[in-house]
Amino acid sequence: MTPAILLLSGGLDSATVLAIARERGFACHALSIDYGQKHHAELDAARRVAQAGGAVAHRIAKLDLTAWGGSALTDARIDVPTAPTSGIPVTYVPARNTIFLSLALAWAETIGAADIFAGMNAVDYSGYPDCRPEYVAAFQAMARLATKAGVEGQGLTIHAPIIHLTKADIILEGTRLGVDYAMTVSCYRADAEGRACGACDSCRLRREGFVAAGIADPTRYTKA
Repeated sequence: MTPAILLLSGGLDSATVLAIARERGFACHALSIDYGQKHHAELDAARRVAQAGGAVAHRIAKLDLTAWGGSALTDARIDVPTAPTSGIPVTYVPARNTIFLSLALAWAETIGAADIFAGMNAVDYSGYPDCRPEYVAAFQAMARLATKAGVEGQGLTIHAPIIHLTKADIILEGTRLGVDYAMTVSCYRADAEGRACGACDSCRLRREGFVAAGIADPTRYTKA
């Protein structure tokens, strides 16, 4: 099987991308990042998803993004909003996908992988600038210029297979592939047991996706 690096957060989207990559015949080396996120329970979910989803390896890299904060996900002084906001929300973590993809790129070079999978989505999402198709294309172009593998002629591809899908379509695709969404944690305010708040932006998008897909929501909520 062809090796690939897969960024795995433990949420709904990346769990679906793992299933898609596996169906396409890739041997997935899953990479999760412990970056100081408040919703630390997602890392426990990532372990479950990696094992159940057939990843051939799973690593959790520790990286302290709380050193500069600037996001409701990493800064104790900033609360996660529980109502819709305008513009780029405070849950945006500065340069997060660029940092994560760079780590995935380093691991890919180490094992000779020419493919990286990630769960960016530009349809039902919070408006993060590093989830857009043009960003993915730009990072891919940079990666081909900045690596030994790229200079020596090995093409590198960033796969974002759900980037143009609605949340409902993502859920339908994952359900077709047998993803158990009860294992995943998407909530920005999840408690230590992985129970979702039901009020943050991520919870809203997830819940609306299950309703639109006509599939029962298996998420464990702390409140209705």
